[in-house]
Amino acid sequence: MNANKRLEIFKRLRAENPHPTTELEYTTPFELLIAVLLSAQATDVSVNKATKRLYPVANTPQKIFDLGIDGLIPFIQTIGLYRTKAKNTIETCRIILEQHGGEVPRTREALEALPGVGRKTANVVLNTAFGEPTIAVDTHIFRVSNRTGIAPGKNVDIVEEKLLKFVPNEFKLDAHHWLILHGRYTCIARTPKCWNCMIADLCEFKQKTPLPDKV
Repeated sequence: MNANKRLEIFKRLRAENPHPTTELEYTTPFELLIAVLLSAQATDVSVNKATKRLYPVANTPQKIFDLGIDGLIPFIQTIGLYRTKAKNTIETCRIILEQHGGEVPRTREALEALPGVGRKTANVVLNTAFGEPTIAVDTHIFRVSNRTGIAPGKNVDIVEEKLLKFVPNEFKLDAHHWLILHGRYTCIARTPKCWNCMIADLCEFKQKTPLPDKV
């Protein structure tokens, strides 16, 4: 895919959604960090349901740490892998309290040192909480990048590297959100809605889905 096509794609995505953001519900960088940590292999909807119960009771590192693993589990047990996530969340709170003065660290290295926080989670926090032009590659963004030809790659690291290289600078801050939403609602996994896609004429996916027959 050439640079002109990429530019037009992101122009259209921006025109459709000028101020995109995550669908996870949060009010502070810490709430976002915990929500993203809980969202691994889970839907944003399921995480939001859990945090709506949790955050009115405990939404700071100290308050969640004080719950302990057994106290946290009842709030998040509807989410997959909740036992592991509870353990990682409590340990993350401990490290934030002991090593970072109760504040979410603002460097990739410090974020990735937290239990359960990998590169993708760190990128989301850096981008969404702190306004850095990082691009977190999840399954949706990996699929969209490869299917459309925007930034094809065999693994998430290659796709991230290509996106950072190819996405025009003016769009980098919001690219993560546009691509994930496009993958979640239009360029879906099994049968992409090519017939209802604003960038279909620019997309290099060959087996485009035709308009479904009306019942």
